[in-house]
Amino acid sequence: MLQLKRYGWLCVLGTEVFYVVCLIYGTFLTGKTAELHHSLFELLPGFVWGNIGSIIFGAVYLFVFAWVFAWYIVWMHNTSLVKAVK
Repeated sequence: MLQLKRYGWLCVLGTEVFYVVCLIYGTFLTGKTAELHHSLFELLPGFVWGNIGSIIFGAVYLFVFAWVFAWYIVWMHNTSLVKAVK
């Protein structure tokens, strides 16, 4: 059985670390590569590249998404376990 609290926080940690690494990586890109990278971030609702408020809002949005993802995975995993019949 997976525990929602533990799995949820692990999902949040992974998502936020990946988000920060991608933001830092995006500052080193130039040309069309930078345009593509920045436009992918703009898929997050309300995200504007280079705006601190937008970056924080993106982190909050991904926090919520990570919890929804964790809830779904834990629910699917725990309900699919077959209990032994005695």
